[in-house]
Amino acid sequence: MENQLLTTTQAVDPVFMFLFGACLVLLVGITATMIFFVVRYRRSKNPEPTSQVSGSPLLEVIWTLLPTILVMGMFYYGWTSYLSLRTVPKNAMQVKAEARMWSWDFIYQNGKHSPKLVVPVGRPVQVNLESEDVIHGFYVPAFRIKRDVVPGMKNHVWFVASSPGSYDLFCSQYCGTGHSAMITTVEAVPADKFEAWLNEKAAEGGAAKGKALLESHGCLGCHSLDGSTKVGPTFKGLYGSQVKVTRGGKAETVKVDEAYLRESILNPGAAIVEGFPPIMPKSDIPEGDLKVMVEFLEGEK
Repeated sequence: MENQLLTTTQAVDPVFMFLFGACLVLLVGITATMIFFVVRYRRSKNPEPTSQVSGSPLLEVIWTLLPTILVMGMFYYGWTSYLSLRTVPKNAMQVKAEARMWSWDFIYQNGKHSPKLVVPVGRPVQVNLESEDVIHGFYVPAFRIKRDVVPGMKNHVWFVASSPGSYDLFCSQYCGTGHSAMITTVEAVPADKFEAWLNEKAAEGGAAKGKALLESHGCLGCHSLDGSTKVGPTFKGLYGSQVKVTRGGKAETVKVDEAYLRESILNPGAAIVEGFPPIMPKSDIPEGDLKVMVEFLEGEK
C-alpha cells in the first residue's frame, strides 16, 4: 500500500480525538468559568451591579478568532480524512457486496460467493456496494466505515484489516422487519489461508451446495435451519408437515411438498403462513439453483 495513504482507522481516529478533546476543553473551561462567576458575583455578596465596563475590543477579537481557528482546524482534519476514506489504493482487492432483505452476499472476482466477507490481513479491500431492494447500510465499526447501499446507485468503501480476527458487520439503515438480524462478519485471515479459501471448490455434496445456495440467495436471513424463531418459518422439519396458510383471503391447510416450496419461493405472496408477516420479496432464482434448494429442504426433516 502507498506509504502516504492512511488506512480508514488512521484517518478517523485522530479526527475523533481532536473533536473530543476540543469539546472537553470547552466544556471544562465554560463550566469552570460559570461556577466562578456564580460564586464570585452572587447576589448576596454583590446586591448592586458595580461594573462600569461598556466593551472590550480585546475580548471581542479573542472570542471571534479562537472559534474561527477551531472550526477551520476541524474542517481541515475532517476534509483530509474524508479524502483518505474515498481514495482507494491502486492494489486494492475488489469484492462486490449485494445487500437484500435481510442478508449479505459477497462475490469475489473468481465468482465465489460468501455470506461473510473474508479478507486477507494487511491488504486493502474495496467493497463495491449494491442493493437488490431497499436502502441498506454497510457498517463495520472496527474499521470506522459506514456507507449507504442504495438501489440503482454505485457506492463503495475500502479498508485494511491490520490483524486477524472476526469483526461485526451491520446494516445501519432500517430496512424492514428483519433489519436487526441483518448481521454478518468480516473475517480477516492470513494471506496464505485466504488464497486457499478463495480457490477451494465448493463441496459437491447436494446438502452442502443446497445450504450454500440458500445463503447466497438470502434465504437464511429470515429462515433458520435449527428450529429457532426468525421473521419466517424455520426450515427444520418443514418438508412434509402441515401448515396453515391464507390463500386469496381464505384460510386453508396445506402439505409442504415440492410444489408448495416452489410456489413459496417464486411467488411468496400466494399463500401466507399463519403467524408470519407477508414480507418475503419475489425471487428470480435460476431453475438449477431452485431444484438444488428444494432437494436440500426435503432433507431438513
